[in-house]
Order: sequence, then structure tokens, then C-alpha cells
Amino acid sequence: MLPLLLILLLPLSLADQVCINITKAYNMSVSVTNGSIVDNRSSEVKCKAGADGSPCIFRCTFNNMTWFSGSSVCLDATVTESPTKVDYTIQQYSNCTLYLCTASNILPMIKVLNRNGSYQRQMMQLLYIRDSCEQLFNNDMDVKKAFLNAEKHIIHNIMGACQFETEGSMTYNLKALFLDVLKISVAGLNSSGTSWIRVEVPQLLPQTESSVSEILLPVYSLQSIPDEERIIGLVSYMQQDMFKFKQENISSMVLRIELLGGRRLYNLKVPIKMTFRVATHKVVNNDVLLCHYFDEHAWLWKTDGCQTDSNNQSDIICSCNHTTAFAVLLTRTKQLAEVHWKILSYISYIGCSLSAFFAALSILLYVFSRNKMDYSISIHVSLSGALFLLNSTFLLTEWGARVEPDWVCVFVAAFMHYSLLCCFTWMAIEALHLYLLLIKVFNTYYKHYLVKLSLVGWGIPGVIVAVSLAVKDVKQFYGVTQMSMADTNQTNAICWITDDSFFYSVNLVYFTLIFIFNSGILISVASRICKMQQMLSSTSKLGTGTEGDARKDPDKMSVSYKSGLTVLGLTCLMGTTWGLAFLGSGYVNYPILYLFCILNSTQGVCIFLWICLSAKKQRKQEMEDRMTSD
Repeated sequence: MLPLLLILLLPLSLADQVCINITKAYNMSVSVTNGSIVDNRSSEVKCKAGADGSPCIFRCTFNNMTWFSGSSVCLDATVTESPTKVDYTIQQYSNCTLYLCTASNILPMIKVLNRNGSYQRQMMQLLYIRDSCEQLFNNDMDVKKAFLNAEKHIIHNIMGACQFETEGSMTYNLKALFLDVLKISVAGLNSSGTSWIRVEVPQLLPQTESSVSEILLPVYSLQSIPDEERIIGLVSYMQQDMFKFKQENISSMVLRIELLGGRRLYNLKVPIKMTFRVATHKVVNNDVLLCHYFDEHAWLWKTDGCQTDSNNQSDIICSCNHTTAFAVLLTRTKQLAEVHWKILSYISYIGCSLSAFFAALSILLYVFSRNKMDYSISIHVSLSGALFLLNSTFLLTEWGARVEPDWVCVFVAAFMHYSLLCCFTWMAIEALHLYLLLIKVFNTYYKHYLVKLSLVGWGIPGVIVAVSLAVKDVKQFYGVTQMSMADTNQTNAICWITDDSFFYSVNLVYFTLIFIFNSGILISVASRICKMQQMLSSTSKLGTGTEGDARKDPDKMSVSYKSGLTVLGLTCLMGTTWGLAFLGSGYVNYPILYLFCILNSTQGVCIFLWICLSAKKQRKQEMEDRMTSD
């Protein structure tokens, strides 16, 4: 025991002597040059290296363990240091190596445990590595995948080492997980009298909120397994962090069902039934609890093949047609019926494709004609560029959630968020420019006007997204988000913001401020257009009689029609149609949702038409000016 404690407690200092002192109460202190560590039963022993206390791991080989016979000893040590590890050689007794918690150091250790015939001792080593380098395991997906593969390999080795005569069970408490190995005989299957056989569930600690109260395995599927191979492993996990690859909200314990030799049950006609007891007080708003299984190839939680039912408020019954790891996840749902979800998806994809195409045309039109374009059209084209990025990225969200590596989905989600914020910002710039053009001052000159607007339009969203990505070690805001329908257990994975608090605090507040500003400008401009129309109407009445009024009616209708189209065009430019999201929040309002999807997914088309009309009007004005000058 003492050498193990020694290798856990040695700090990273170039000490030439290590002194150990142990009391009868199992209080132990290790003192070295420039430092000391005290350990007792109530605290975990963790390796810390350097002045900053970086996490590390010790691996030692022992030659002779007779050097300690009392309660204290001091040993001479030779130290050899390298960038990622430090070798300690305690003369004639042991050779120890300190490894910093890096992927290059940890992955080879895990692979060794995965290759060798590993049993309980190797499982404890694997868990010690994970506990010592907790931050690395939480942030590095490759290390996490290697850990899960090695853990599964060790579980199967433990199952294969169990010896049973006809039937029975053995329970293993492996600190971070509980493993029950069951041998089910033919007589046990026949005695059930139903289509299922109930098996015991590994018991977690009393303070654990969640549990599995019952597991029912299908008798027919187990009868097809040879009697000597009908050994089942049930694993219940104390922690769920190792199964979180996309910031999933796992609301129950994770239960793994394994068969001897890597055998799998799949496409079962009679499903496996598991009753999960979960903490329902965590369910808020429109979130739902859904049964998921862990896909060990895609490293994702999925729902296909699993059905979710409930006994009461806290019991969730999962019926799944295969064996793997299972859990109940808290999933954000839009509460849409499946048929409406499909229709709205088609509308969005078609609208965004058209919008991206016409936004690209707007950019090309500007590139080949920009020498004669004014500030207004330049701002319109910038908004079209932001819409092109947003619509193009939106078309990749479902694809990004299905591909590897994980950073692809993170990139798609972050870039779509950046594009969305750029759209909102350029809509606000449209309103600001309109205010300066029509309300405050006419034909006012600002030095480097477009450059300043571009820095705001593209820079502010970039700062927000960059800061959000910079804190990924603390909180990952971008990744795979599961969206589900109200009348089905199917989910749809997309790349988007994974944290609800971040979503509302950034997007909602940002857009609300812009929406209020743009709406105020739009109301002011619409009011001014109405006043100008009334003034023109009053002027025309002064110089005409009744017959003149009759002749002017078509002209008045034409002016009103043009004024209405102008207001609608400005509404599209300033993005006030996005305000429909406020009317559809809190409950499902299908007319509002359809109107929102149609208007906002085709915004790029509307802006393209506006740019074409503005360019035509500008050319007409230039021609009239040229003729007047001539």
C-alpha cells in the first residue's frame, strides 16, 4: 500500500530525497524539497505537478519492497526531467515516472489496458487515470473514446472470467460503476411464464437521484443463445460525464447491457423494457424526457428503435429493440406535429436555397456595377452577403450533425450564429442609414462611411462568437442539438447552440434591441410617406375641379400603391418580419410559424428585387440628370 501512496503523492520537484511519515490513524505526509502533501482517509489523493498544480499520473515498477519497516523513512532519489515527464529512480527499490495529463501520454496507457487481458485491477487503473486527468477526459474526445473502448473490453473480460455451474450472479463494485454478471439457465427462462424475464438491477448509492427499478429481457431472444454463452452483464454508472460528447443533458443513470463475447441483440420483435426513475423537477418549459441509446460508432445519443412511455411523474419506461448503453435525456422540443415539421422543413430548405441564390446574384450585380452604386445599394448588398452566409450555413446544419470529427458541427453552429448576428446587425444599419437619409439630414457626408459601417456590421458579431468559442474549456456553447416532435419519439439532430441560457441571453436580447430600433424607424418613415402623400393630394385639389378630381383618382391610387410597396420593401430590409417570432413563442401558432418561415426564408429574394429596382431608378435618375445637363 505504501509504495502506491508514495507514487500518488510525489510532486514535480527535482528533489534528491523523499521522506514519508505515517501515523496509526492513517494520516500520511510526504515531504520533498520545496513542498509537502498531507493525505487522510477523508480526501482523495491526486497527483499535482509544478507550482501551478497541473494534474499528472505516476507509474512505477518495484524491485524490492523491504525498505520500509516502521512509520517513517527518507529515501535518496535521482531525478531526470523531460518536457512531458519526470523519471524518479529511488536507489535499489523502484523506478517511477511522472506523466503530465496530455493526450500523447494518456492514450498509450489506455491502449495498453485495452490490449492486455484486463480484469478488476486493470479497471481500477483505468478509473484512476480518468480521475487523475479529469479535465483532459472532459475536453478531449479522442481520449474519451479510447476510455470507453477500454472500459467495455475490460467488462467483457470480467464477464468471461466468471464461472457458473448452471445459473447465478456475481456483483462487482468498481468504484465508479456497478457490474452484475448473470447466468440464466433454460429452466430460468421457462419459469417466467411470460414473454419477459425480470433481472436484478445493479444498485447505486442511496444518495443517487436516479435508478432503474426494473429490467425485462425478452425470453424468445435469450432462448436463441447457447446455454453456456447465456451470460449477461448489467452495468450501472455513478457518473454520466464520459457519455457526454455533445453537451447532452442526461437525466437518468446510464445503464449498459452487454452479452458475453460481444454478442448483440438487435431488431427484437419483443423489446427490452427498462424502467428509469428520474428527477422530474429538472423538466422546464417545453423540454421532454426521451429514451435514448448510445451509438458507439457515431458517438451520439439516438432515439431510433426506442419507445418512451411513463408510469407516473418520475418513472420513464424505455422499450428498445437492441442492447447497448441506455439513458433518459432531457431534450428541447418545439412541440410540433411531425406533419407540420416536415412541411415547415421543406419550406425552409426551398426558401433558403432560393434566398442564397438570389443573394449571390445581388453580390454579383454589385461587383460588376459598383462603380456607379450609391451607399444605400452597398448596404443592401452587405445585408445580402450576410443572408447568403446564413442560408448557406443553414443548409449544412443537419449534415454537420452526422459527420466526424466533432469540430465540424461546432464550426457550422458557430458560423451560422455569426451569420445570424451579422444579418441582425446589417438590418439595424439599414434602419440607421434610412434615418440619416430621410429624417435627420439629407445628403450628409460622413468620412469613411462604408468602412465604419462594415466594421460594425461584420465586427461586432465576430467579437461575440469569438468570445463564445474562447470559453469552450469552461462551457461548450456550440454543437449537436436534438430537436423532437410532439407526437413522435423521433428526433432531428442539427448543429446549433446547445445552451438555452446562452441562446436567450445573446440572441433574444440582441434582436429585441434591434427590433425596437428598426420598428421605430419604420413607423417614422411610414408616417412621413403618408404626410407627403397627403400634401401632394391637397396640392392637386387646389388646382382642379370635380372633373379633375375624377381624373386624378387613378393617379392617387397609383401613388398609394407605390407607397405601400415602399413600406413593405423597407419592412423586408429592416427585418421587422423576424418579429413574428415573438407572436409564436410560448405556444404553437401554426399560421404564424408558416408566415415566419415563408417571409424570412425568402428575404434574400425580396432584397434582390429591391436592389434591381433601386439600380434601375438610379440609372433613370442619372440619365435624366445627363439630359438636363446637356
